[in-house]
Amino acid sequence: MAAPREEIAHSNVNGECSSLSGENEENTLLLVKGGIFLGTVAAAGMVAGFGTTLSVAKKKSPDWFNKGVTATAAVPESGASLALRALGRGSLYAWCGVGLISFAVWKAMGVHSLKEFRERMQSFFPPIPRNKEPPASAEPFSWENLFKSK
Repeated sequence: MAAPREEIAHSNVNGECSSLSGENEENTLLLVKGGIFLGTVAAAGMVAGFGTTLSVAKKKSPDWFNKGVTATAAVPESGASLALRALGRGSLYAWCGVGLISFAVWKAMGVHSLKEFRERMQSFFPPIPRNKEPPASAEPFSWENLFKSK
């Protein structure tokens, strides 16, 4: 049976023996989880925004909305295909814009890794204060208490 990855020892260039901590695997896993979360939030936001826009357009003028569903001689492109094309282009512009801004900030700061970027940003911005533990006599949080009228 193979030993867990954290317990495997190897020698580095100088001949010293060290053990792998698994920190790289944890960082990679955290990065993947964060990417999945941000992608899910972005996709949900896009779907919600597009659905809301369609419902508002249909409520404002249902006749025009139904005319735009199919292509006619007067309107060579249906409203749905026009909306999908606009959504595609808008999404492409948004992704490319955020990517370009992120790349520009990355290069302007001269960092080479995410860890270095995080450390540089932490030195640039003020630290976020941690919440202290509430005293034992404090009342536990309750949504009912929050929304009670006084």
